[in-house]
Amino acid sequence: MSKPIFIVSCPIDTYSGYGARSRDVVKAIIEMDKYDVKILPQRWGATPWGFIEDHEDWKFLNKHLFYPNPQQQYPKPDIWMQITIPNEFQPQGHYNIGMTAGIETTLCRAEWIEGCNRMNLVVGSSEHTVNVLKNSLFEQRNQQQQVLKKINLSTKTEVLFEGFDENVYKKTNEILDLPEIKESFCYLFVGHWMHGDLGHDRKNVGLLVKSFLETFKNKQKQPALILKTTSGVISYIDKEYILKRIDAIKKTVKGKLPKIYVIHGDLLQEEMNELYNHPKVKCMINITKGEGFGRPLLEFTQTKKPIIATGWSGHIDFLKPDMSYLLPGTLGDVHPSVRNDWFIEGAKWYDVDAMALNRALKDVYKNYKSWVIKSKQQGNFAKENFTYTKMKEKFSEILKENVIEVPKPVKLNLPKIKKIGLPQKPKKIQLPKLKKVES
Repeated sequence: MSKPIFIVSCPIDTYSGYGARSRDVVKAIIEMDKYDVKILPQRWGATPWGFIEDHEDWKFLNKHLFYPNPQQQYPKPDIWMQITIPNEFQPQGHYNIGMTAGIETTLCRAEWIEGCNRMNLVVGSSEHTVNVLKNSLFEQRNQQQQVLKKINLSTKTEVLFEGFDENVYKKTNEILDLPEIKESFCYLFVGHWMHGDLGHDRKNVGLLVKSFLETFKNKQKQPALILKTTSGVISYIDKEYILKRIDAIKKTVKGKLPKIYVIHGDLLQEEMNELYNHPKVKCMINITKGEGFGRPLLEFTQTKKPIIATGWSGHIDFLKPDMSYLLPGTLGDVHPSVRNDWFIEGAKWYDVDAMALNRALKDVYKNYKSWVIKSKQQGNFAKENFTYTKMKEKFSEILKENVIEVPKPVKLNLPKIKKIGLPQKPKKIQLPKLKKVES
């Protein structure tokens, strides 16, 4: 008996956060063994393709890839799911699911809400994502400023966290080769260094670099900062661009400066785990202005090393204030240097307190052993609640509770019909000849 058709449209073959999320979700659906899964690959911005062919353990997805012929008509899928930003949600199936990591600010655009309302169910990666969707309310007015209609979220929502692969992200004796790094204590940042003036790019890498230099300048013994980053593309030109941005910040700080190292490009999951567990890497730091979830922070929890992070947005679902160093701050306007079509007037995101950041850097460096004790608790909490296995279980529950069971074909037991022969052709009847009678 055939299984319900489950088509997933997503950037599954891209090197991106959404690509990683797509692969985990699709793998989970396949492992449920309830659906005929077909994958419709989509692009994700300018991120490169080819992840599946580059990674042997993901090649099992090839047989599920679906490239429709535009000249051919296909039956409507039982379940249709899109993993993307909500304005792109389009219902194509009997039951339609939109999955997103959401947005990093306090508000999203009206087009996002309208996209969500086209679906039967919207799944967000964090409480932050879902709350932004729920709190974004709009009014459509005419020229006379009369309210024509109100736009607010009406579709049911669920939260499905991103779970780390417990078979990959764990303690290991294997270490990534970093011969150029001489320092025994390094802070690690992982993420894109996107456009924006100093202190205003979304990951806030510029401010992190400046604060680190200011905090540890002229110290007799200095830690180092490792930036595992790009500005969105992988190329020699991009790496040079990153190095020039660092040099520009260095010129604003006087004195003997600590070292900053750049790891540019992509690493395999296993290599990322080796980087996380490297004995010279002592702490992860991320002073982001906002996260839909914050996947690298979750992965790093399994090292049982300290984490310094912004005390706001998606990652606080799994980072706890008594187990990690969550920085205070205030909500502020999105700077003009980083605004694009995704941002809306009135939307805000997080500005960490610069003095608190300075104290955190020094505190973790000085009192490292005490922070390791808390970090072990953080790692255990994440392992108990935020693994891939836990994510798959939660997703299965969401589908069971929300998706209407697709009717399955039923075999009918009809009575056997006995063949009845057709009647024979009747014999020709011979009528007596009639004699005409004259009147």
